[in-house]
Amino acid sequence: QVQLVESGGGLVQPGGSLRLSCAASGSILNINTMGWYRQASGKQRELVATITSGGSTNYADSVKGRFTISRDNAKNTVYLQMSSLKPEDTAVYYCNAPRVATTVALVRRYLEVWGQGTLVTVSS
Repeated sequence: QVQLVESGGGLVQPGGSLRLSCAASGSILNINTMGWYRQASGKQRELVATITSGGSTNYADSVKGRFTISRDNAKNTVYLQMSSLKPEDTAVYYCNAPRVATTVALVRRYLEVWGQGTLVTVSS
């Protein structure tokens, strides 16, 4: 079984910064892409940023220049550094790994895994 556990959410004032972390654990052979999504109240979940094991990144237009995604492959951990936060960044942030190579009963399998989410509130 593979799990993603996020941490680092909380309340921050507009213009402030926050850093999210997401650690993967379990029987992991390889994780190529990891990413962050968010879902604001009453809205659909949307992509924030992704990063491959080689370091290639992709960002939503709404966060470019303000958010930075990074990862530590040795620790199977991905980070999201958020700066110049706006009230519209308020959402539950979810970590995602769309294709985790793992073993189930000694057989190689590929799983998509989501974290439980961490709430980020940007408000004065």
